Amino acid sequence: MPDLDVALAGDHAAVAALLAAADGAKAVWTVPRAPGKWSPSQVVEHVARIMDESTKVASGAPSKFPTVPALLRPMARILFFNRTLKKNSFANMKTIEPLDPASGSASPAEARQRLEAALKRFDHACRARAASGQEVSSTIFGRVSVARFARFQELHIRHHYRQMPGAA
Repeated sequence: MPDLDVALAGDHAAVAALLAAADGAKAVWTVPRAPGKWSPSQVVEHVARIMDESTKVASGAPSKFPTVPALLRPMARILFFNRTLKKNSFANMKTIEPLDPASGSASPAEARQRLEAALKRFDHACRARAASGQEVSSTIFGRVSVARFARFQELHIRHHYRQMPGAA
């Protein structure tokens, strides 16, 4: 599982960076950075929701992610999943309603607890899936390796890190 260990370490590092930025955003925690944009609280909540749903996917449970017709999943995998991993960058796009938080945790400390717990569950689900010898079966991308699925999550977290006040 060396590739998975590396990918999950990337997830943990990305979450740590996001939470450090959240701690620094206490003064503007619930203030959107611009009209129509999320507040730091909403950014962290969105990432936690994605981690929750990704945990379900890694576990083989139903999730709130959309279901792309099976015939289109290879195309989605090539055009979005593989491209994201190759470019090392997540595309800007709108999220679906269940993952679009109207609000988030009341404080960075509460957000930390929420996101760290979601990451712990995701890590466990990925390790269990890898130990079973099975790939992740995504309703969007089809079958992908657990390590690549975890790496995709890291890129998503880093994408949102850049939305935090003071992030580099």
